[in-house]
Amino acid sequence: MRRDKGNLTAGIVLAGFGLYVISVAVRLPYVSDVGPGPGFFPLWLGIGLVLFASTLIFTSITSLRQGPKETEAWRLMARSLSGWLALMIAIALLGSIGFVASFIILTIFLTVALERRPALLALGVGVGLAVAFHVIFVVALDVSLPKAVWGF
Repeated sequence: MRRDKGNLTAGIVLAGFGLYVISVAVRLPYVSDVGPGPGFFPLWLGIGLVLFASTLIFTSITSLRQGPKETEAWRLMARSLSGWLALMIAIALLGSIGFVASFIILTIFLTVALERRPALLALGVGVGLAVAFHVIFVVALDVSLPKAVWGF
């Protein structure tokens, strides 16, 4: 049995990031003439990050766990890194193929390659989430998402 150093480290880094977000958000106006100002959402996001990080730090300090075997640890790390790499590639593709296509490709990869689910399910989830993002951001909030060269 050993302490969970990975979660402790992640909690400390997340808490530091949350404190940074709070420090930047308090310099922005909290309210504006028409409602919440530009500092409203980042302030509460930072507070939430610090609270969740504190919980992660507390649980990692107070609990002991049995660590995974070395081969399983490498497999889990490779899986995490491939998910991170897929996200970075999707972000890089935003300008050329647009949000919708890069998000659908990312969702399919994460669902099929990492979660081992059927490809048809992954396609349905990707398209459904892309439509939901379009409705929420483009239609309801009037925020434009990156578009491909062909305009979609």
